[in-house]
Amino acid sequence: MNDFRVQPSIKTPAIFSSAVIMLLAQMGSLNALEQGRHNNFWQKWLGRGLPSADTIGRVFSLIDLESIRFSIHHVYSRLKRNKALKKTHGFQVLILDGHEHASSYLRCCLGCLRRRIHTREEDRIQYYHRNVVAMLSGEQFPVLLDAEEQKRGEDEVGCAIRLSQRILKHYARAFSVVVTDGLYLEAPFFNLFLKHGKHIIAVLKDERRELMEDAKGLFQHEEPWVQIEGKTKRLIWDIEGFTSWESLGRPIRVVRSLEERTLCRQRTGKEEIETSEWMWATTLSKEEASTETIVKLGHSRWLVENKALNEMVTYWHADHVYKHHPNAIAAFWLTLMFVLNIFRAFVYLNIKPCLRHRHSDLYFTRLIFAALYDGTYQKIPP
Repeated sequence: MNDFRVQPSIKTPAIFSSAVIMLLAQMGSLNALEQGRHNNFWQKWLGRGLPSADTIGRVFSLIDLESIRFSIHHVYSRLKRNKALKKTHGFQVLILDGHEHASSYLRCCLGCLRRRIHTREEDRIQYYHRNVVAMLSGEQFPVLLDAEEQKRGEDEVGCAIRLSQRILKHYARAFSVVVTDGLYLEAPFFNLFLKHGKHIIAVLKDERRELMEDAKGLFQHEEPWVQIEGKTKRLIWDIEGFTSWESLGRPIRVVRSLEERTLCRQRTGKEEIETSEWMWATTLSKEEASTETIVKLGHSRWLVENKALNEMVTYWHADHVYKHHPNAIAAFWLTLMFVLNIFRAFVYLNIKPCLRHRHSDLYFTRLIFAALYDGTYQKIPP
């Protein structure tokens, strides 16, 4: 772990380790971390006192992002070596998705994106940050691999391509299938992964696309396959060989799932039927992946929302701007990914299932927080 300071009085690992504890204990801000600087824990953990909030923020604006990414890769390598990474429906799956994690009308930095917001009084300029997150799906728990900040003048797909090039370089053997939203249904993005022997499943939802028009036209003349899974009934169509996407330069397969799910509303106590339609375009053939597998992998895209982005914002304060500097914002986000990987590996691989099923992940983070302010490490009670 390093930064670009010359002869620093506080070493970078001490700064980084302080931020790790802050994120692991879900403190939510550097000022909250600083409230416990007189705790004797820091002398044991860092070999010195806790650096000030200003120092941590300043160093994170200078810290080398590649050194944090190296730490994330080290955790992934250890998990892979210990055979802790399990396949999802027979495949190692990489999920990519974009996320807006900060916005303000008052504060901006060199890395802020800008947009004009129309209000009743006047138009206002809003400053915001977006990134694209790469996550490896897993049977037990997902593993966050990398993130890339979106730059001015580029769209989310351009940012995702830049992230994907780094993922293909450092995690080339970590996955075989990529699952994405319909926004990434573009030929340059698909061809990047096809060139490296990877397959893609992307949501098909743009009504203007010729591929969707052709698919819907053919589906009208095909009998659907009926699947019943619990309270969900699916009518599924699956056709290969579409050539409407000329810029891709190869045939594509389209799978459609018309779903009906029975729900019981708490307010009325009555059962209602909720319907939804899903379509996916994929480079996987029927011999490589069955229709049922494509549907399950397509729905697994929500894992990045539920187990990564939403959880990071709701419980781990990922939307908090610890230091409004482009490098610091990216560094704190990557550090949180590193912390989440370690925390989930500890919970799902070291805590016995009988204890894990009785408590939520939030319970174990509260134990960490309590142990920190107690000044000692405590064993998890039975």
